[in-house]
Amino acid sequence: MAEINHGREFTGTMTLASDTRTTTDTIGPGSTMREVLEAFPGAQRALFHRYHIGGCSSCAFQPDETLEELCRRNNQLAVREVLEHLRASHGQDAKILIAPRELADLLRQDATVKLVDVRSREEFEAVHIDGALLLSQATMQEIMGHWPRTRLFVVIDHEGKQGLDAAAFFRGHGFEGVRCLRGGIDAWSREVDPQVRRYRLG
Repeated sequence: MAEINHGREFTGTMTLASDTRTTTDTIGPGSTMREVLEAFPGAQRALFHRYHIGGCSSCAFQPDETLEELCRRNNQLAVREVLEHLRASHGQDAKILIAPRELADLLRQDATVKLVDVRSREEFEAVHIDGALLLSQATMQEIMGHWPRTRLFVVIDHEGKQGLDAAAFFRGHGFEGVRCLRGGIDAWSREVDPQVRRYRLG
């Protein structure tokens, strides 16, 4: 399930971002899977690990499908139980996250901290945090073959969604020090450096 897309091709368009966010408090049985994934970025990973939902085309879900509908067609799963599992998994993910301002302070204190950007090459070339490394095949080989498993490094994506999966992948391979930038480069732009342009994929 856990895979990392190395410098994947970006084929959409990039436009200015807007702030319309779903929170964990608003999620319930009638929430769409789009809203669930917005509130719980690691939801797809959590659903697959416990219930084997979302790992292939036969058990995939649609963005407009509600959590209740998803549970009903997957052996009548108890919606409340699934929701509690998502909340618990989200709590575990939160331990991996690092806030933008916390990362900014960390970088000022320790210039050796590495930033690993898992967005597409086009996104990276359009805008990135100074010093970040694009996760290419070569970068992956360098990390897996030569970086100490205890080394602190921070995964960066667009909005903090794919980055959690990437961090979980590295943790699964013994990298104890990996963190993920909460809210991705979008949050970095809003909270730390407005010179880093915000964008929306479309």
